[in-house]
Amino acid sequence: MTDANDLRSGKTHRNENFPVASWLIQSRHRAPILAFYEFVRSADDIADHAMLPAQQKLDLLDGLETQLIEGHGGNMQAATLRTALASHGLSPQHAQDLLKAFRLDVTKRRYADWNDLMAYCAYSAMPVGRFVLDVHGESRTTWPASDSICAALQIINHLQDCGEDYRNLDRVYVPLEALEAVGLGVEALGEPQASPPLRRCFEGLADRTATLLDKGKTLSGLTEDWRLGLEISVIHALAGRQVRLLATHDPLSENTHLGKLDTAFVSLLAVLTGVSHRFRRRARVSAGAPRT
Repeated sequence: MTDANDLRSGKTHRNENFPVASWLIQSRHRAPILAFYEFVRSADDIADHAMLPAQQKLDLLDGLETQLIEGHGGNMQAATLRTALASHGLSPQHAQDLLKAFRLDVTKRRYADWNDLMAYCAYSAMPVGRFVLDVHGESRTTWPASDSICAALQIINHLQDCGEDYRNLDRVYVPLEALEAVGLGVEALGEPQASPPLRRCFEGLADRTATLLDKGKTLSGLTEDWRLGLEISVIHALAGRQVRLLATHDPLSENTHLGKLDTAFVSLLAVLTGVSHRFRRRARVSAGAPRT
């Protein structure tokens, strides 16, 4: 009988677009974050499996949730996360919210407009940032900025993978309204190269994604944990660079992912900038100026 353990894609946190519990994060926080990632990766591999029937996917996702909450089942990732949550006094709610998104991936193939896509991101992306903030004991006042960044990261991934998602899974995250605005249907995503109207569609979505990133730019300075703040600075900088690539390159025919050298350079610059901002902020606070 097929179970979640049999369906792993082999993808790890090192294959992701953005850092997952990098060396910047304190070691005591890495274990629960990586346990959360592995659980989410397991669920994602189920939802994205090209050959598995929809009902079987839903049954497997339900099984992951049952084991996470009740402890019954043989999935290693669910068991590990359940233990991590208990040892750190954390709620399973963020993981459960992500499972709702994976169920949507199985049952919902199209998104009507930007608001519809944001409603999906509320389950598929925002819980990730909220979990990381909870692991660090950060205030929930940081959630709105985190939500904006996480939604932006999700849309970046959607745009980069839009052709593959359509061809392999008949799944379209590009809002239908955005396609219709340039006179296109979803079949345009199956072409080997984006037409000029589709390029305009991508540019418009990249602009909206850049606005989300701008709304979240304060997050790195809001966190009490300075190492988490640096990690956020790196993620924000990498996302900004990839949004600019999506605004000028065709994700159907061109590489819109950063290479290793670009990633290293952008990350190092973000760390140095983040450290500089922290020192200046600390100096202002020491001098009696309000924290900004």
